[in-house]
Amino acid sequence: MPQYLKVPSSTTSKDTERLRAVRETVSEVIADVRENGDAAVRKYSEKFDHWSPESFRLSEDEVARIVGSVPEEVTRDIVAVQDRVRRFAQLQKDSLRDFEAETEPGVRLGQKSIPVAAAGAYVPGGRYPLVASAHMTVVTAKVAGVERVSACTPPIRGEIPAATIAALHLAGADEIFLLGGTQAVAAMALGTETIEKVDLLAGPGNAYVAEAKRQLFGEVGIDLFAGPTETLVVADEYADPLVVAVDLLSQAEHGPDSPAVLVTSSEVIGRQVLDLVEELLEDMPTADFAGPAWRDFGQIVVTDGLEEAWRVADAFASEHVQILTADPRVALETMRNFGAIFLGEGTCVSYGDKVIGTNHTLPTRHAARYTGGLWVGKYLKTVTYQEVVDTTASAKLGELCGRAARVEFFEGHARSGDIRAWKYAGKDLDWLPARFVRGQEL
Repeated sequence: MPQYLKVPSSTTSKDTERLRAVRETVSEVIADVRENGDAAVRKYSEKFDHWSPESFRLSEDEVARIVGSVPEEVTRDIVAVQDRVRRFAQLQKDSLRDFEAETEPGVRLGQKSIPVAAAGAYVPGGRYPLVASAHMTVVTAKVAGVERVSACTPPIRGEIPAATIAALHLAGADEIFLLGGTQAVAAMALGTETIEKVDLLAGPGNAYVAEAKRQLFGEVGIDLFAGPTETLVVADEYADPLVVAVDLLSQAEHGPDSPAVLVTSSEVIGRQVLDLVEELLEDMPTADFAGPAWRDFGQIVVTDGLEEAWRVADAFASEHVQILTADPRVALETMRNFGAIFLGEGTCVSYGDKVIGTNHTLPTRHAARYTGGLWVGKYLKTVTYQEVVDTTASAKLGELCGRAARVEFFEGHARSGDIRAWKYAGKDLDWLPARFVRGQEL
């Protein structure tokens, strides 16, 4: 049985109340944007971000000026990271194969992937500029072949996030709007007088952005439902407790509601990590986020060996799973529920978040049980096509269709099959008007 050295605080009723308020606010904003377009977008931008420029869309000259203001080293780093993201996304795309096969004589079936025409990329800002989200959403969309990518990112305390704008531009965004929150998501999903509607929304965001995507899903496609960042470390007795503690806090700093969990087969490691986390928090610059996250959502679970650790970790279905064990690749063969897995001490979740090239937009709130994260395939529609070029094959399918459809009492479907069996193979039809003979009308 697992032993819990630390359990999360009970916040269920508080969370329920908060989520109800988020849903109501988001619903009001979406309805207003739907009804009043740009006027509503401007109203909420002023209210929530104190931002109301003449145009939310940045002109080419404005983009060039902002990009030019970014330090050269930052620009070089953005280009280097985007190159990694682009290469991995291209590998993903290359793994998808269009095909056509003759499944039986005269019957050709095929599959092809078609990129969506327009995608909206939301890159959060808030307290910090999340530059890396520009790489993950826009670069991946462009590798998929999306023709038009609109990007929205909010001002940060009234200032333009220059590095984020540079990242969006270098990634290939076709339109960049300095606009945040529910109003940005709603504008891209619904369209306004100045913001053209997109077909799919992608990118992380706060609770309001996530709820907006949830409410708009159906009118527009989305990448996935995302909540607060989650991380889980699996460690054995060989793990370095300092590395474990640092890596747990690296993700807890995302926000005060970000769960950080340690599942370990060593009680000694668990207790050392518990002490180290508290010590590290004392002078951590982002302790105002990481501290409450650890206090209210952090957990340490001690298991009877690694076999139980894999089962416990799988039950969490965490967004990020980091494996700090003597043989980390065992987890790759054993575990099934994770958004992304990071194997060994030389790897860390922060690499995935910022620089390594895999996509950091990943499933949360147990969604890793049934989906992976954002990838090039999210921007592609995998469609099928059919062609029957042999009349004998069509007649044979027609007879089968007639029988199969009538089992379900779909007479119209049955007759679509019948008519081909009649035309191509001379099958008698009792429902056919008497004036018809095969192939022509009397």
